Amino acid sequence: MKRALITGVTGQDASYLAELLLNKGYEVHGIVRRVALEDPVHRLWRIRHILDKITLHAGSLESYASIFNVVEKVRPDECYHLAAQSFVTYSFEDAFSTLNTNINGTLFVLSAIKEKVPECRFYYAGSSEMFGHAKTTPQNENTPFYPRSPYGISKVAGFDLTRNFRESYNLFACSGILFNHESPRRGFEFVTRKIAIGAARIKLGLDDELRLGNLEAKRDWGFAADYVKAMYLMLQQDDPDDYVIATNETHSVKEFLELAFACADLNWKDYVIVDKQVYRPAEVYLLMGDYSKGKKKLGWEPTVRFEELVKMMVDADLKNGEMLRSHT
Repeated sequence: MKRALITGVTGQDASYLAELLLNKGYEVHGIVRRVALEDPVHRLWRIRHILDKITLHAGSLESYASIFNVVEKVRPDECYHLAAQSFVTYSFEDAFSTLNTNINGTLFVLSAIKEKVPECRFYYAGSSEMFGHAKTTPQNENTPFYPRSPYGISKVAGFDLTRNFRESYNLFACSGILFNHESPRRGFEFVTRKIAIGAARIKLGLDDELRLGNLEAKRDWGFAADYVKAMYLMLQQDDPDDYVIATNETHSVKEFLELAFACADLNWKDYVIVDKQVYRPAEVYLLMGDYSKGKKKLGWEPTVRFEELVKMMVDADLKNGEMLRSHT
């Protein structure tokens, strides 16, 4: 039985990945912050249905000793490094902790694997935010990085660390440069979930307005459960490599907004307020990924289209009235 270790196991992507690996017969272990173990109702909600099937270990990306101890104890065949401070807006507010957690955390995991289980296959969660103010569209594996946020910068550093460990120590280390991927499990702070919840709360009479930033920003949005399949496939190849995972389509925040409110039988213009205070200090205006390499080498393609994804998210929030009433 293969053994997998997932950092950030309480997050959106990790919850889908854990399900996938369990279905494939893996023994699944996850690293969580101790505070999550002390508050399982609020912090473990995405994996509540599989808690009896996985093993959790307390650890911190800010502590090499704790990461080393978990890696030594688990001795995984595969490690999926998904943990990060991943909210772009927050990275502007606290660049120090974002850089510290994301860069040092990646270094700690790679170093522990190198020392204790060098045969372990490693996946690093890159991001389309690494491209930032890209000079060409669509972006592929050869597009130069031009990050426009501390988060994007930290992800570029992690990508370079992963490549360096692959080339210097012959680790099977891959990076997935994943474009925006959403689901009903998306964090409440991300704009797509903010819109889905906003539409649902207004429909249910819990709110009467929604404040958003730049509605013209365009992104390549896919379904998270599709994207974790690509992570898995990367670690099943004969040779390690890096891949862009995307849909090769782009849609504006306004398009997402229009569709989401239409799913709730609402006109977004009656409720949405554009708030300049929500704008990023440095905006990324257009991201669209070319996943042709992943299609050719991994046999991967997205299965959920944009319109279906938006409807899925809004429908899920409309059905979850209890959560909406407690969410502020």
